[in-house]
Amino acid sequence: MADSEKSIRAFLAIEPPEDILQAMSRLQEKLKREINGRISWTRSQGQHLTLKFFSNISKEDVRNICSAVQKQIISQSPLNLRVEKLGVFPDARRPRVLWCGVSGDVEKLINLQKKLDSDFAALGFPAEDRSFQAHLTLARIKDSRDMTGMSEALKKHNEFTAGDFIPDKLFLFQSNLTLQGAVYTKLAEFALGE
Repeated sequence: MADSEKSIRAFLAIEPPEDILQAMSRLQEKLKREINGRISWTRSQGQHLTLKFFSNISKEDVRNICSAVQKQIISQSPLNLRVEKLGVFPDARRPRVLWCGVSGDVEKLINLQKKLDSDFAALGFPAEDRSFQAHLTLARIKDSRDMTGMSEALKKHNEFTAGDFIPDKLFLFQSNLTLQGAVYTKLAEFALGE
């Protein structure tokens, strides 16, 4: 494969620790019984706090992205994050994504994401047109018209907390789509907040 061939589907993300993923998995099991409809539930290994989705990139892009990330995280202080609460995008009337929110040092996280996004734009990756909202995806709703139980579940689990963590790494992941779902491979890792 040539360096310029854009065949790597990639994204930059924080991977939550196992105890957070297990708490989210337990919540998912409850939600599966409470919400009915055409819903695709994410597997715990697919739950990442995504900072940037690149789509298809080349090997050369991977090197440039890694350099940009390294430059920005050198001065990054540690982030204290908490995974809690439920929400939906874009709104409760037409939900497309069910998520767990992230609180804590979110302003610091947003600032890091903005700096990275600006550097990635200089590399030819368009800046995000929506403001960054820190979240972990629990499910994607295929069709909200015949769905039941969502608003009740959002109210019932409003106090949900998966726990706190201090991410120590950022990862550049490759995503390979298969019939069984996406398979993620770590292309690069970056020490965060040391």
